[in-house]
Amino acid sequence: MWKWLHPYAKPETQYKLCGKFIPFFAVIALLLLSVACIWGLAFAPADYQQGNSFRIMYVHVPSAIWSMGVYGSMAVAALIGLVWQIKQAHLSVIAMAPIGAALNFLALVTGAVWGKPMWGAWWVWDARLTASLILFFLYLGVMALYSAFQDRNTGMKAAAILCVVGVINLPVIHFSVEWWNTLHQGASITKFEKPSIATPMLIPLILSIFGFMALSIWLTLVRYRVELLKEDRKRPWVKALIK
Repeated sequence: MWKWLHPYAKPETQYKLCGKFIPFFAVIALLLLSVACIWGLAFAPADYQQGNSFRIMYVHVPSAIWSMGVYGSMAVAALIGLVWQIKQAHLSVIAMAPIGAALNFLALVTGAVWGKPMWGAWWVWDARLTASLILFFLYLGVMALYSAFQDRNTGMKAAAILCVVGVINLPVIHFSVEWWNTLHQGASITKFEKPSIATPMLIPLILSIFGFMALSIWLTLVRYRVELLKEDRKRPWVKALIK
């Protein structure tokens, strides 16, 4: 039943397939982010309470969402790698980790810039902020474990275990505003029956969220191809590419 998938398990096939999708996601990411940024920064109305400072949400919210999304994808790939011993799954974890870490760092920085005029402080030990900082350390831990062992396979498995264990932090981040009394506001864009954000502000935000998703996939495909080349650098198909 699943025999048609077997050819796609080959690294050289995956390398070529990723190459076909890279231009598509690159164009989608650049198009969506360009429209979202121009619309959100130049044409969306100012917030009646926050003024123009709210516009940083067009970077902060998508980067925060996909910093969790990337980690969730890493956890799924890590579990597949541990259970079925698929090396490419481990490679995808390593490919995604720096991307997720960069998104997480961007979310923390933009959150601090947004928080200063709103809360009067760059940083507070808010439940969601603290959990997001822990997520950043988890990203660093996954990357550090991968590089900490001379045996790459051991490093991959250690990083995968940390990744799977650390996924428990994701629901903490998401539900922190409901479980504890935090400075963060509740859900705004997921309340479709009665959204808490005006439509002219909401549309560029949604475009930005999908743009960051396409950007994450684009960069993951690029990095995954690099990891495939590094892993199979002595294999004939890689030598043929070099020639």
